Amino acid sequence: MLIIDQIQREIAVNSPPKRIVSLVPSISFLLYRLGLEQEVVGLTRFCILPEYWKKQKTIIGGTKAVDIDKIAFLKPDLILANKEENTKELVEKLSEIAPVYVSDVYDLRSNSDFILQMGKLLDREQQAQELVASIDQKFTKLRELLPKKSYKALYLIWKNPYMTVGGDTFIHQMMQYAGFENLFATQKRYPVIHDEDLKVLQPEVILLSSEPYPFKSKDQKEMQTIFPEAKVLLVEGEPFTWFGAYPESSLEYFINLQKSL
Repeated sequence: MLIIDQIQREIAVNSPPKRIVSLVPSISFLLYRLGLEQEVVGLTRFCILPEYWKKQKTIIGGTKAVDIDKIAFLKPDLILANKEENTKELVEKLSEIAPVYVSDVYDLRSNSDFILQMGKLLDREQQAQELVASIDQKFTKLRELLPKKSYKALYLIWKNPYMTVGGDTFIHQMMQYAGFENLFATQKRYPVIHDEDLKVLQPEVILLSSEPYPFKSKDQKEMQTIFPEAKVLLVEGEPFTWFGAYPESSLEYFINLQKSL
């Protein structure tokens, strides 16, 4: 089967593939949600859901640095990667072993496209369609349940230097659905915040993510000192960053997050 991935690369895949390696935590969870327990043979050490897969599957490294020889030994017939999580060089190397599908998810629409294409490719079309319908239903309900007011918010993903998210990211749209107005919505990708930027920002809420930088309570106190008028919260990264199947379970988290304000 010839398919076009989400960065417009044409790849030839034997469909349905029987041996899959996932290089992305959220993709691993999607494969689990689609019922591909037997087909997944390798994943990264960051693929934490479902928890028991790490004991059953071969761990092939991280998302940026993988063990090429270990992946080759697994003899995959499909490798699943992501434009942000994995490097171009890594994709090129792994393409010598097996077809590599590269996802590029930046909002719920591209997420639905990804899920449906995975359903078709992996012989799980009905499950994929049901999942997309469930996510759409949950986020429609979320719009109805959350207050109309959006808090001006700063979402931080990194420290030293501080980094935030622009308006063309999946996190940005999740912020919107969760009731937050991204202060860096007009910028692209993941801007670095300089000291002079911090001085002029006036966020009502600061969201310190658990990933990729694991912000802790000491960081929360430090940021509260810089912005004494703002509400500074430690938040779970998965509801904001994980595409694929995870948004289906984000509704309750976002509602509880708003209640904490």
